[in-house]
This record gives sequence, C-alpha cells and structure tokens, in this order.
Amino acid sequence: MRVCCSRIPFFILYLINNKEAMSENKKVNVGGQAVIEGVMMRSPEAVSIAVRRPDGKIALKRHEYKGFTKRHKFFNLPFIRGGVILIESMVWGIKALNFSSDVAMREEGKPEEKGMSSLMLALTVIFALTAGMGLFFFVPLLIAEATGVENGIVFNVIDGVIRLLIFLGYLSLISLWKEIRRIFEYHGAEHKSIFAFESGSPLTIAGAKPFKTFHPRCGTSFLLIVVIVSVIVFAFTGRPHTMADRLIRFLLIPLIGGISYEIIKLSDSKYGKKIAGFLTSPGLWLQRITTKEPDDSQLEIGIVALKSSLNLKQDDNLDIVYE
Repeated sequence: MRVCCSRIPFFILYLINNKEAMSENKKVNVGGQAVIEGVMMRSPEAVSIAVRRPDGKIALKRHEYKGFTKRHKFFNLPFIRGGVILIESMVWGIKALNFSSDVAMREEGKPEEKGMSSLMLALTVIFALTAGMGLFFFVPLLIAEATGVENGIVFNVIDGVIRLLIFLGYLSLISLWKEIRRIFEYHGAEHKSIFAFESGSPLTIAGAKPFKTFHPRCGTSFLLIVVIVSVIVFAFTGRPHTMADRLIRFLLIPLIGGISYEIIKLSDSKYGKKIAGFLTSPGLWLQRITTKEPDDSQLEIGIVALKSSLNLKQDDNLDIVYE
C-alpha cells in the first residue's frame, strides 16, 4: 500500500530501522533503513535509495557521500562518534523517506510535490529530536517525579522502567498499523541483504533469503541499550529537583548515546562479542515486532540498494530507473 510521507512517523521509523553493519571479509561498514516501499543503504562512500514503483520498476537514487566521522578525526573519537552518526543518519533517513514519498505520489498521479527544502529538512530533524527526547526522556521523568520517591537510585530505576514501557508500548501500537507493517517487511529485507554481504554470500534473492531478519546492530537493540545506560548514568545525578537538574540530564543524552554506540560496536570485536551479545539479545527479541519476513520483490529492493551503495553491478534483467 502506498502512503504519503507526511503520514509516516519520521522519528520512529529512523529509530527502529537504522543500523550499522560490517562485512567480516571486506571490512566495509554498511548501514540501512527501510522507507516507503523501499530501502536506503549507506556505505562509506555513498548513500543509495531503491523504491519499488507501482508499475514494478525500481526507482534508484545514489548520492556520493562520506560521513563526518570519515572526514574529521575529531568526530570519529569514541563516545563522540555515536552522537554524530545518530544525527547524520537521521538526516539521511528523512531524505530517503522524502524521496520514497515523492516516488509514490508521482506514480499514483497525484500532484507532483518538490522534496523538502534545506530549511524544512532542518526543522523536521529538530522536531524529531525534540519529540524523541520529550517522549522517551521528559515524560518518564515527570511520571517518576509524581511517585514522590527521593532515593536517587530507586528514582532512576523507576524512570528507566517507565521509559522502557513507553518504548515497548509505542512499538506494539504502531505494529498494528498495516502501512507500518509493510515497512517492517522492508526492514527485514534490509537485514537479510546486509547479512548476506557480511557472510560473503551472493547478493541475490537466493543468497539472502536463508538469513534471519534479526540483526544485533539494529536501531531497536540500540534503543534498549540506551535505556539501560541511561539508568546507570542518571543514577550518578540523583533525583532531579530543579530545572537545572533536569537540564543536566538532557545534556547527558549525547554521552548516553555515545556509550550505547560503543557497546553496539563491541559486537564487531573478537573479545566484545559475548558482552555485546548479552546486551543486544533483548533487542533481537524485539525485532520480532519491528521486522517481518519480506517477499522476494522486497528482498530484491534491499539487494539493489546495497549493490548501488557499494557501486556493484546490478542484475541486467532488472528494470531500474535511475533518478
């Protein structure tokens, strides 16, 4: 089913879809995200978006791009790079959603609309960040304060549990939306395609189909680690009483994101896999909600996007329209 981009919750789609993966053979970082009837893939050198059109053709758009962490050593420092990659990925995720929506409207014969201007894109990102922090950090804080608990550790445990419940409830709620379920299927196609790349399997439907849709470096796992890390970090700040105390908690969010990112990265190291595996296992379970088994046409889209981002030759039998 085709949907207009304005009907999709940008922030949630980014959080549940975005992730980074690494090929053991080529040592090439690849990230991905599901969009409306398509998949966005990001390699160290390019970002590609493949979208299935109603006529069966594939709209493909590729941008040459090297991230901030690759261009500037400072932004690639541990505990800093996580926040940089988070914001950068969100911007590209919204651009990809905007492109997929434009393709849907154009193909449905709707009045053609131009993509987001730079200002609108910036405002959308700001709104997404604000809404995310409000929903997952400020609201739980208010509820925890309403309990009247004064002990700092107990207070922050309550705050973390409420944050986790809100997250789980939100995922369960949007999973009932059939249009979101369709995107979850493309999420599964994205994971299977990257798994095939990581394992060195052929980048074909047959090569990617056997793999699971659950990936340890998915954004779902990342968010659960954020919840756990936030409880630990906030425990050192005690129970907030003043506006300044609350502000300090918000200022610690980039640090929490940075620590969480480094934990995810542990799964790429020889000695960190067991630790990271333990921490990401709840996220793998949650992906039973945020990923669904894709059909062959959806898996094909994931492979096309991945090949394009890596600048690999596409199947000659595919009907691809380059945007």
